[in-house]
Amino acid sequence: MHADISRITFRPDRHYSAVIAQQGRVQLDADANEQTAIQLAQARTTAADLIGQHGGPRGATGFELHFLGGSRELDDLSIGGGRYYVDGILLDATRPQPGVPVVDDAHSAEEGEKDEPADAPVSPPATWTYWDQPDGYRDPERPGDRLPSQFPYLAYLKVWERSVTAAEDPLLREVALGSAMPDTAARLKVVWQVLPLPGSQLELEDGATKDQVRAAFAKWAAAQAPTARLAARSERPEHADEDPCLVKPDARYRGQENQMYRVEIHEGGAAKDATFKWSRENGSVTFPVDELDGTWVELASLGSDDKLDLNVGDWVELVDTAYLSRNEPLPLLRVEELDLPGRRVRLSAEPDPSVGRRPELHPFLRRWDHRSGGRASGSGRTKQGAAKLRHGALRIEEGGWLPLEDGVFVYFEPGKSYRPGDYWTVAARTATGNVEWPTDAARRPLLQAPVGNQVHYAPLAWVLGEGSVADLRQTFAPLAAPIPAADAEALAAEATYEAEAAAAERTAASGPAPQAAGQGTEGQPEN
Repeated sequence: MHADISRITFRPDRHYSAVIAQQGRVQLDADANEQTAIQLAQARTTAADLIGQHGGPRGATGFELHFLGGSRELDDLSIGGGRYYVDGILLDATRPQPGVPVVDDAHSAEEGEKDEPADAPVSPPATWTYWDQPDGYRDPERPGDRLPSQFPYLAYLKVWERSVTAAEDPLLREVALGSAMPDTAARLKVVWQVLPLPGSQLELEDGATKDQVRAAFAKWAAAQAPTARLAARSERPEHADEDPCLVKPDARYRGQENQMYRVEIHEGGAAKDATFKWSRENGSVTFPVDELDGTWVELASLGSDDKLDLNVGDWVELVDTAYLSRNEPLPLLRVEELDLPGRRVRLSAEPDPSVGRRPELHPFLRRWDHRSGGRASGSGRTKQGAAKLRHGALRIEEGGWLPLEDGVFVYFEPGKSYRPGDYWTVAARTATGNVEWPTDAARRPLLQAPVGNQVHYAPLAWVLGEGSVADLRQTFAPLAAPIPAADAEALAAEATYEAEAAAAERTAASGPAPQAAGQGTEGQPEN
């Protein structure tokens, strides 16, 4: 998550069930965030245990797909509303409907439309489609976004979570705090996308059953997981004795402030093609964009102080909501010139036309803190050169310790694959002069899988042709059911009670027995 947090303390292997606040103690963001993470993990594990890898509630199962034919290049799929769970994560495909505005004469007069006939309201679509799904941002002009022209193909769900801050969603900011105050809490958003997978990639024979398609897709999904692992450590640089005594002389981490380093994969693939970028502020330093003009970018602000501002030589990434949802990296750009009075920066190249041009997608610049450089100080076999740049990001060099800054080093395990957006966090602390990273008994750093992004997959439909779609979803019934029958003894007692009650009702309905002739009211003969 790209948020201004101090560190991530959630460790599933510790099996903590709750965070307990203590009186008189400082409350940190990490404590509240860990409580949220514990609850999410518990809820999603329970849901996955009960539901399985994916499924929807019977009667409200979402993501029913129907083929919508058109021209061959603009085929579409309708996405039915409802709920669905993937690895315990709740998804909702229900399309929100617009509200009803108030229409009055005063408003019409202000708009100058009093004498103009009102257009008939346009009914919004009842469901999402492949082309307008909320987090898909599919572009018909991009051939890779179009549905396959050859049948069959599989339509599947891709699910993950990403962070959202006030830079992307201004409604998160409390305006009562004033523009000089920073934003408050960020949010996590579940992103779902319905995507096609050509049948040729599943290696299925003609006439495959639904179970065979599901099994082939599960194999394909497992192969998408990255294998990258990273380790981090701190090391006292050789030139440490030349630094002013602003940190402890024996400190290995030489920074003057506590930092939350984020190491994030930019371009994925094998090591020879992959790159990474890093930030000492967890990638949270952002600058909302007001306008683009060639290589010049007008910003809402140039930063609140000298630690969180922009400077010539900084590497930045122009992003917006669509860019973040597609997770397809573009080259980073360097700040070449600052225009402080105009709140503008000139970039090293004009941004890609696919990003930053639509104000409704809230474009902003994200600052990264890496640099290209010369040799880094080390000791013995760990001595390693600073990584080189490609498209503004650092090339991944496996099998050696790569320097970030101030004695912080990272290590990529050899022979692995990388996925854009995956990241690790490294908390560096001045109190210890070290970084927080798990180690073994010999204090050797342990290789760790990425903290995120965790991507989940589920099959939805096997599209065989126009009008022919095999549904691959799964459904589950509610757990609630009528109270089951009792044992034989209880059933016999209940039957006896019901029979006696019925006999009593019949007796009462027939009235009192008739009296014999010549008998009085007391049963004596009459005189």
